[in-house]
Parts: sequence; C-alpha cells; structure tokens
Amino acid sequence: MLFNEAKFVAVGNGTTWRESHPDCSASLPHEYREQCMESENSTNTPYHQPVLLNEVMKYMIPNEGKLIVDATLGGGGHTEAMLNAGARVIGVDQDEQAHEFAGKRLGQYPSSFTPLKGNFSHLPELLASIGVDKVDGILIDIGVSSWQLDEADRGFSFGKEGPLDMRMDRSQGDTAADLVNHLPEEELRTIFYEYGEERAGSKIARRIVERRQDKPFTTTTDLADFISVIKPRPKGPTGKIHPATRVFQALRIAVNDELGALRTFLDNAPKLLNPGGRLLVITFHSLEDRIVKQFFRHASESHIDRKEWPEPRENPDYQYQMITRRPITASEEEVQGNKRSRSAKLRVVEKR
Repeated sequence: MLFNEAKFVAVGNGTTWRESHPDCSASLPHEYREQCMESENSTNTPYHQPVLLNEVMKYMIPNEGKLIVDATLGGGGHTEAMLNAGARVIGVDQDEQAHEFAGKRLGQYPSSFTPLKGNFSHLPELLASIGVDKVDGILIDIGVSSWQLDEADRGFSFGKEGPLDMRMDRSQGDTAADLVNHLPEEELRTIFYEYGEERAGSKIARRIVERRQDKPFTTTTDLADFISVIKPRPKGPTGKIHPATRVFQALRIAVNDELGALRTFLDNAPKLLNPGGRLLVITFHSLEDRIVKQFFRHASESHIDRKEWPEPRENPDYQYQMITRRPITASEEEVQGNKRSRSAKLRVVEKR
C-alpha cells in the first residue's frame, strides 16, 4: 500500500502530528530534543545562540596574543566572545548564510578576524591557504544552527515545508531528495540504522522505495508525514518524538558526511595545535559524542595494553592531556534561556 494522499497526517480530533505535539519533554533522549524543539523555534530568534559559551571561554582561555580557530563559525557567537577577550580568530564554515551573517556581525574586527569558507575536515588546507600551520586552540560546535532549522528552504526541518535538501554547503553534493529517491533499498536501510538508530529502518526503506516509483519525494513534509503513517506513534514520553526524527537525522548526517568529516578532523587536529593548545568539541547526539570520547581517551593514554601482550606498550598516538574527564553540560540557567543547549556536551583536551 502506498501513502501519498495526505500532506498532513491526522492524529485524533482532526489535528496534525505537529499540532498535537507542542512541547518537548526533558524525558526525551537528549539527542532528539533538538529536533523535537525545532517546532518551538521562532523566526525572530537569533541566527544561532552559542551554547556553553561561558564554559568555552573558561577552557579555551582566549587571551590576547592567541590564535584560535572557530571551525564551525555559525552565527559568530563564540567567535565574537573570543575576539572581545583579545584573541585573533579564524572562523571556518561551509554555509554561505553563516558567512554572510557573521561577516556583518564581526565587521568591527577587521584586523583580528579572518573568515574562511570550507568544511572543518579540510582545516589543514584551509589554514595553509592563508599561511597558517599552527594555532593555539580549535573549537568545533557540531550542532545544526537554529537558523538552519528555522529556514524552511534549507530542508532540515520536518516541521516546516521546504525542499528536501539538508546540505550544509548548498553549492555541492547530493541532497536528501537525491538519496531518498535514488539510493537502493539496502543503502537506505543502512543509513537509517547506522546514522539514525532507527529500528523501523528496514520497513521505512522498503516503503520509500515502493512509494518513489509512483511519486518522488520532493518536500520535507511529504517525507515526514509519509513516515508518520507507516510508523505508529508510541505511547509515553517517547511519543512526543516525531516519527520522522531519526530518519531526518540519518539523512542529514549522510548528506553532509558528518561522521566522516568529524573523524577526519580529529585525525588532523593534533598536527595543527601548538604545545599547550586546546581542542574543544561540542556535540549534540550520542553518535558524535561516542566518536569524540573514544578518540580523546585513546589519544590521551601514554601506554596501551592488550591481553596477548606481556606488558603495556607506548601509545604512538599519545598526543593529548585530558582536561575534562567527563563531558561538560549546560547549567539549568542556560537551558532555561536556550533549550537546545540541553543536548550539548563539551569535551576538552590539551596538546602535549
């Protein structure tokens, strides 16, 4: 059976799923609260309210004379604070809207702010293009900006109708529509399982392939409401999560190769930091945080041991000193003022 008739799915009393789920409970899994809360965002909110700003300043220590890279510039909130503290900052982002907004916001710092367009996975090449090989600190904030969620034409939001795009850099690469309408069923299933941890990934992939033969998916609401029909809403707190949340997360990660870019960045970062330089990583869901946690743990161990070895051996990847043994999370005060900060986790290491 194909489901392509309705734009809005009824959920009792003639209301839509979006109308029937106005709030986002704190009991939801933390990595899904951000997507749930996107319907609460207003187009009048700032481009991107920086999360964990006080904590970033505390651990980065962006004093005068330091050269810092904000590898996910976004709206420039973290960068502006570090510039005000006296540091020089190189702001990197692949999103043209971020550069336009941050350029206006940070225009008063012409001698201490340098913008670069590109993905943080290409950081060595980007820095080399301006003659920089070492810096005193690097920050990445991997979350999707509030502005990207609010802008319907970016295609990130299942709560706002727009083209099924999801590209951070709209000048290149396949869109989410390209993946949904052309990938084999097996590849879609793998994406939904691995990137979205979607248990119904097999069923959803099969139904998508059936439906696209009759009518391709072109809009966010078309795909979201299609998934809402084939995946019943569970009871309890998890029922507040839109049924398409995990699929949208998975497609966004796949479209932008987010996990691959993160791994490449982590491999490159030690080569770019001066001794004593710090690496700060802010993540918003468990897939990313797991990668960062494991990488930092391994790179901060002087010796490694295995059962088959007679004794521990020196770790050739020993690059860092661990600064935060546990992830830093937002204070209750910050969460009250910025709900998306509830999902944020900050981890910090220092180059040996």
